[in-house]
Amino acid sequence: MVLSEHVLGEIREAAAVLVDCSYVVGLTGAGVSVESGIRPFRGPGGLWTERGEPPMDGYQRFVSDPKGWWENRVIRASEFGSAIESAKPNPGHLALAELEEMGVMKSLITQNIDNLHKAAGSVNVLEIHGNRTLMRCVSCNTRWKKEEFTVDVLPPKCPHCGGVVKGDTVMFGEPIPTDVLDRCFIEANRSDCMLVAGTSATVHPAASLPLITRRNGGRLVEVNLYRSELSQVVDVMIMAPSGESLPVLVEEIRKLL
Repeated sequence: MVLSEHVLGEIREAAAVLVDCSYVVGLTGAGVSVESGIRPFRGPGGLWTERGEPPMDGYQRFVSDPKGWWENRVIRASEFGSAIESAKPNPGHLALAELEEMGVMKSLITQNIDNLHKAAGSVNVLEIHGNRTLMRCVSCNTRWKKEEFTVDVLPPKCPHCGGVVKGDTVMFGEPIPTDVLDRCFIEANRSDCMLVAGTSATVHPAASLPLITRRNGGRLVEVNLYRSELSQVVDVMIMAPSGESLPVLVEEIRKLL
């Protein structure tokens, strides 16, 4: 896709906004990983749009019988699972990491579990829905890399507090871990500009974060292929793929620094 002059103008406008602000925070959704071969869940082309949403009581079933959940846990091949296992960061992920390295972006909140932001080099990442490569204690929120956590008994228990351990990915019906959620709200309140990319802005509490920034007088820049629930209140809307537009945004910012 060749970016149109209109989109290039939006990118230049967004660059000026980001450079003018002192505490830029990013917020990303499934759309930023589409160009890495991972289909989104919602919206045009979404897995759940096509097939319907899965049961909403996953966490309740886990809590009611964690041993049974672990015993019956089977890794099933699926389109999403296969795609996420083989996915690599795309130019959009790399551009966001570059914005952090440049000092333009202070932190990045993501709804994605695919670990691609960290793989791309982003450091100050808040994974509001967890990370597929980690295990987490549901009591004290201690996390481990999957390969570093040995499962000897079922359900596995936290060596620190004795709580039950599960994958870090947040299940349907599971509360967002408070350690991450609290930091997300802190960052949204500190932000005088939020760069929102690839999210439908329909899933809370993530969808409320840009509105906090806006309510505090901050500015909003959106990058998306389609209009979202947020589009009507943003200052600049870049309607283009993040993997193509974000690298150009980085270059335009470089010209202004």
